[in-house]
Amino acid sequence: MRGAAEHNLRNVDVDIPRDALVVFTGVSGSGKSSLAFGTLYAEAQRRYFESVAPYARRLLQQVGAPHVQEITGLPPAVALQQRRGAPSSRSTVGTITTLSNLVRMLYSRAGTYPPGAPQLPAEAFSPNTVAGACPRCHGLGEVHDVAEDLLVPDPSLSIRDGAIAAWPGAWQGANLRSVVAGLGIDIDRPWRRLRKKDRDWLLYTDEQPSVLVEPERDRIDYGYYGKFWSARKHVMHVLADSKSERMRERAMRFVRSVPCPECGGSGLRPEALAVTFAGRSIAELNGLSLAELVTVLRPVAELPPETHEVEVRICTDLVSRIEVLLDLGLGYLSLGRRSTTLSPGEAQRLRIATQLRSGLFGVVYVLDEPSAGLHPADAEPLLDVLDRLKASGNSLFVVEHDLDVVRRADWVVDIGPGAGEGGGRVLYSGPVAGLEEVADSVTSGYLFGRTEPVRSRGREPQGRLQLRGVTRHNLRDLDVDVPLCVLTAVTGVSGSGKSTLVSQVLAEDPAAQESFDRVVIVDQRPIGRTPRSNLATYTGMFDAVRKLFASTDEARARGYTAGRFSFNVPEGRCETCQGEGFVEVELMFLPGTYAPCPTCHGARYNAETLEVTYRGRTVADVLAMSVDEATELLADVPAAARSLATLQEVGLGYLRLGQPATELSGGEAQRIKLASELQRARRGHTLYLLDEPTAGLHPADIRLLLDQLHRLVDAGNTVVLVEHDLDTIASADWVIDLGPGGGDAGGRVVATGPPAEVARAAGSATAPYLAARLELTGHVSEPAPGG
Repeated sequence: MRGAAEHNLRNVDVDIPRDALVVFTGVSGSGKSSLAFGTLYAEAQRRYFESVAPYARRLLQQVGAPHVQEITGLPPAVALQQRRGAPSSRSTVGTITTLSNLVRMLYSRAGTYPPGAPQLPAEAFSPNTVAGACPRCHGLGEVHDVAEDLLVPDPSLSIRDGAIAAWPGAWQGANLRSVVAGLGIDIDRPWRRLRKKDRDWLLYTDEQPSVLVEPERDRIDYGYYGKFWSARKHVMHVLADSKSERMRERAMRFVRSVPCPECGGSGLRPEALAVTFAGRSIAELNGLSLAELVTVLRPVAELPPETHEVEVRICTDLVSRIEVLLDLGLGYLSLGRRSTTLSPGEAQRLRIATQLRSGLFGVVYVLDEPSAGLHPADAEPLLDVLDRLKASGNSLFVVEHDLDVVRRADWVVDIGPGAGEGGGRVLYSGPVAGLEEVADSVTSGYLFGRTEPVRSRGREPQGRLQLRGVTRHNLRDLDVDVPLCVLTAVTGVSGSGKSTLVSQVLAEDPAAQESFDRVVIVDQRPIGRTPRSNLATYTGMFDAVRKLFASTDEARARGYTAGRFSFNVPEGRCETCQGEGFVEVELMFLPGTYAPCPTCHGARYNAETLEVTYRGRTVADVLAMSVDEATELLADVPAAARSLATLQEVGLGYLRLGQPATELSGGEAQRIKLASELQRARRGHTLYLLDEPTAGLHPADIRLLLDQLHRLVDAGNTVVLVEHDLDTIASADWVIDLGPGGGDAGGRVVATGPPAEVARAAGSATAPYLAARLELTGHVSEPAPGG
């Protein structure tokens, strides 16, 4: 590769071997992904698209040409990136791996049909087709319906006192009460004392009788005929027909998602569910774990092929594909598991398994942190699968922070030395051992043990939050104590129930809400979905910047307010690009591209707004600055200086203030949220919940993050994080280890206590790895007092 200049790369020249495991390392933001994905993969895709007919190119998601002078010897490339589960509720493990296609074919061609039933095509076994979808739920498997406990939250009340909370208030509610009284039902008797027949009729009937409502003192002067609406019919009417968002939101409080009563949650028509294979319907087969599914299919695959050709061929293919998933530790998943419930690590392993079965040769696989979100026990089989991909004659280019993966590489490309403008150079390209001699490399110090690890403070809990009988997903009647005023790491293999416990149970637990002044969830979801949301606007820093410009003499003389300096309002923005800074250029058969706005040249503001300056800089100049650069300019602005300082402390000094939210990684988004919390100097006891905060971070960035988390605990707060990184777990005050396996084999507390104590726990998948890490880093192996 010669002259790579994508993003922050500085005219990079580098030679990389083929048919090898090549790992790209460097601190977060140094340019690793720009080199691997933005340059190498983008160029491979561009070359492939050039071989496709011009008309067909219009149907493909094309990538633009990367900024690079020359790349020679580049084979075709496949990218396997970390992505959150697909937003579609119709996407499942079966559709991601394409195993569902084979299962549907199996039922169509080899299923046992009821007597006289016609053979169904394969698409009739898919809930995502017109031929197969249940007519009631349209293939989704669930419907929104009312429930009595929601409609009547307090059964001790009478109808007159508002027992049926779902009914409207004011005049309409009084009308319905009058109608019910006219039907001979006692509206003053407590709800629970009414006959069940009457209660069910009031809540669920579709009948709408009209009843003469007699004149009432102080309410109506004349009698009229009032129409009855059951509680369910009223709620469904509002949801279907009301244009009022407020009324729709209120109605949604009385419904919950329930399995479709007609298809039992399968999303399929009755005729498809009537077909069986090995005594099971396709819905039952999709509900089995992959480990159980193999035991059902393997006996069929071993039958004599001459007598059962179709089912033997399909089952043999299914078994061989599923065994790859079992090797990757995904045996606890089922084909029907929704992709929205998968972690990024699980989704990426599913895609890697699919590629392994594809049998491609001579391809470059570009992987984005394949070990991110994986327990060390899950990472080992993943690395074995990567070795198999390489042994099949392919090249593996891996962007990675996990030092165990780096140690197994054939070749390492280290980029840095810093992030953003401080990075973009290749510090080293060669065998792993040679990196030890590179003084400028931050990675080298961590890889070869020269950097001192963050040690556990050994704090004592100041009380405990007791969770009893927790049942959700694979957590079954779980009892666990969460210590207060310490940093707790929740550990366990993938699928053991960690995220369920922290992000759902703890986040929603009423006892937690009462025990803390605030509960703050810091996850890796984007901080904004459009380029108009950026670092400065999310942290609130931009408000201070706009007020600063509005306070200048020039702005006052012109009558400009702070609103003038927003690129979202007509007064201040460039009208050509509507404040975007760029315009879209449609190139017909070539990929569409974005070009700087011809009027403002990317500044986003109109010329009049840019005539106002502060210390010689326009508001557009400030947005173009990195956090580190802006720190000097805005040192005298307390609100901005505080935001900038906290962003530097979490290692984000390289980001531009105007960096669009859509360009930020999940790890960057999470640290921005954390910085926004840190800058709010609030008193009181806060519970901070973090889901894999170190995912996608270099060890040097993890160290900065841990310093901030320990600062929060030192200030009297409680921090609970889901974590796989062993150095982070070793630095915690307390560990809650879930398992012992994933899915139904998990969901139990295996061990709890200080890291040194959990490291000695029998039956814990985490213990042997944690013990080795504690020994490697010289942590004290004695348990903390009172542990």
